[in-house]
Amino acid sequence: MTPDLGADSRQAWWRLATVLALMTIGSSAMYVVSVVLPAVQAEFGVARADASLPYTLLMIGFGAGGIAMGRLADRHGVMGVVMVGACGLGAGFVLAGLSGSLTVFALIHGVFLGALGASATFAPLVADTSLWFVRRRGVAVAICASGNYLAGALWPPIVQRVSEVFGWRSAYIALGVFCAITMPLLALRLRARPPG
Repeated sequence: MTPDLGADSRQAWWRLATVLALMTIGSSAMYVVSVVLPAVQAEFGVARADASLPYTLLMIGFGAGGIAMGRLADRHGVMGVVMVGACGLGAGFVLAGLSGSLTVFALIHGVFLGALGASATFAPLVADTSLWFVRRRGVAVAICASGNYLAGALWPPIVQRVSEVFGWRSAYIALGVFCAITMPLLALRLRARPPG
């Protein structure tokens, strides 16, 4: 007996649960930089306005990367795009945690965490989700996108606590390792092509 892979199927709902988890993990970069901002500002001895540059570059990278990741997902499917995102986030958090200057820290946020990381788990996953649902498409897309907002509620207190105990660098490195391990495992559940 073959599993039901059609639109609105049980498989589609299980896939949505996976996508929600990926979106929640993949969106972490957009919310944790503000948590470590005071420590980064103090360590690098820069003004608050300068210390906000990493977030600015992250969002620029997220916007530009979203377009590129969308094109890649259209051509090659969403699983590979999420794998790119896992590598971007994993490497990005680790490299940012090891960075020696604000400039390097900011560039890593723009390129690795924004363009190659978080961008791979927003637009491509929303678009993919819409292909797996017909009757409940609006609800499914809303659940998928809510992972971004769950990330905003989940990751800041976790990173804040880890930063208080072990320092912001360790918090970033730990988050990078977490992304690099969990995201590829979840992405493997996205191998099936959309119905139709």
